[in-house]
Amino acid sequence: MAKTVFDVLDERLAEHQRSIQDFMCGGSAENYAAYKDACGAFRGLAIARREIEDLSRNYMEDEDD
Repeated sequence: MAKTVFDVLDERLAEHQRSIQDFMCGGSAENYAAYKDACGAFRGLAIARREIEDLSRNYMEDEDD
């Protein structure tokens, strides 16, 4: 099955999340502010990925109708 724009976007956001995970797990946060910033970015990406999943599902359902 060919990748949709939703798949590509989700993959890119997942890459950003992995990068943040590596940053956090590697202890790279210099201070609490950097840690909070990384947590916020990770959470924002997770929200965006859920929205993309919902949009993709709705789009596919509409295509089937």
